[in-house]
Amino acid sequence: MKKVGLTRSIHLKFVLIYVLLILLAMQIIGVYFVRALEEKLVDNFQTSIKNRVELLEYTIREEIVKKRSEDDPTLEEDIGRVLDDSKTSDISEIRVINNRSKIIGTSDPNNQSLVGQVSGEKEVKRALAVGLGHEDIYLDDKTKDRIWVYTAPITSNEEVIGAIYLVGEIESVYDQMSEINKIFTNGTLIALVITAILGVLLAQTVTRPISDMRKQALAMAKGNFSRKVKVYGYDEIGQLAITFNNLTKRLQEAQATTEGERRKLSSVLSYMTDGVIATDRKGRVILINDPAADMLNVSRETVVSQPIVTLLGLDEEYTFDDLSNEQDSIILDYSTKEKPYILRANFSIIQKETGFVNGLITVLHDITEQEKIDLERREFVANVSHELRTPLTTMRSYLEALAEGAWQDENIAPQFLDVTQNETERMIRLVNDLLQLSKMDSKDYRFNKDWVDFILFFHKIIDRFEMTKDVNVTFNRFLPDKAMFVEVDQDKITQVLDNIISNALKYSPEGGTITFKAIEKNGFIEISVSDQGLGIPKENLEKIFERFYRVDKARTRQMGGTGLGLAIAKEMISAHGGDVWATSTEGRGTTITFTLPYDSTQEDDWS
Repeated sequence: MKKVGLTRSIHLKFVLIYVLLILLAMQIIGVYFVRALEEKLVDNFQTSIKNRVELLEYTIREEIVKKRSEDDPTLEEDIGRVLDDSKTSDISEIRVINNRSKIIGTSDPNNQSLVGQVSGEKEVKRALAVGLGHEDIYLDDKTKDRIWVYTAPITSNEEVIGAIYLVGEIESVYDQMSEINKIFTNGTLIALVITAILGVLLAQTVTRPISDMRKQALAMAKGNFSRKVKVYGYDEIGQLAITFNNLTKRLQEAQATTEGERRKLSSVLSYMTDGVIATDRKGRVILINDPAADMLNVSRETVVSQPIVTLLGLDEEYTFDDLSNEQDSIILDYSTKEKPYILRANFSIIQKETGFVNGLITVLHDITEQEKIDLERREFVANVSHELRTPLTTMRSYLEALAEGAWQDENIAPQFLDVTQNETERMIRLVNDLLQLSKMDSKDYRFNKDWVDFILFFHKIIDRFEMTKDVNVTFNRFLPDKAMFVEVDQDKITQVLDNIISNALKYSPEGGTITFKAIEKNGFIEISVSDQGLGIPKENLEKIFERFYRVDKARTRQMGGTGLGLAIAKEMISAHGGDVWATSTEGRGTTITFTLPYDSTQEDDWS
């Protein structure tokens, strides 16, 4: 066989192709990059200035239309102040012209003599005449630098009352592009030199092992299978040489290995807790394990050969090709009104060595509880943020008013301080309630329980409210005459009753009645507090014990409520082994009822 010449050698071809590809790629990238960058820089420069001109136009319009007294600064003085504040390095001059083409202000200290003169720029005349702006790039006669001239009309009530004439230093943008071009050119030359050197070295490492493998292949073609290909390294070519040497041995072991892997896969799928579905190259189900069948509530026999998009209920949104290319998880929401049920599906394609898609693996996870916890967490954070923001906003407003001089007003200052104090106390109550709920959520929370005559205990709490109430409300008590001892934490049950009775007082009408009852029922003491307020809609009854829930949010906040009182009460009653619920009729009042475990046999120990 003839020896391969230098010009036909893969070594030279490899180096030339490598260098030419790098050169071509860098030239294409350079042309596109420089052009796109220049357009972007110019556009950013112009957009930035236009945005500032819009704000400047608003300020100048306000100054022009503002009515002035003899003591106020002149229009030219106000315009000059505004233009001084608008100076930036990328703007060489800003002029303001009124509707009579008279220059009433300029930001250039060297051109202050122009103030009061008539502007002769045609762009200004056009802006004043037809109300249209104009922009263009010119060459400065003195510096020979490029400048960007932008003219914008100043309008008020659809009438042109003036114009802004702006000269931008756009030459700085082109200076930046010149520097970038130099850097890119130098970088290209350096990259080509390094690429050529690396190409030669890399070509040698690739072509030498290939040449040796060619010689060994010719020897094998003559029937010599005793020799092995020399392995120069453990890169891709080295791996190819090793594969060449082990080909025969691997072929002999292939069938046994395949059967063993199949059995392992079947065992793994059977004992996985996650649902797994496999399809063929057309998207039809060929395998589904028991967890997946349970999650989708189907039988394995009925879903085999069924399209995966149909099985998952994704016919209208996805095709099999869409699922094959899907990189992210897909959420499958099978929730009903009675029960939430959410699955997360992850997809992975099965590829042949040729690169063709041979099927799809779908893994299902039940994330119902996770989504529920995330939703509750987001709602809780949102509610806490909202509840804290409201009093803080109120306090800030009143404190700002006091700081601005309202503290000197003998009538307003006490009112503002009273509001600020009330909002502070409201935040303290909210934080205390949150701390209380946090403690009760902790597994280490302990109650200090003791045996208490609940009837006497209940009377004392009612007496306290009856003596301190500031509204005309009658208290009616229907409590047993006998002692009824229960084992409770007095402080916690006091807090429960305080919350319930306070709510009843808040929502009771003037002249209304609050009724207190306590009866023994099925091994529990059933305690109820009824008011004659507006009542609670039926659809809201189950929600009033949720954290931060309010039926009438505006009125509750006005009365200082945190939305946590009944939630704390529910947690405490549940911790004592009781239950709490509400009954209500709109327009007639609400009754809050809770129970506590009661053992009548304990009466003998306390009699």
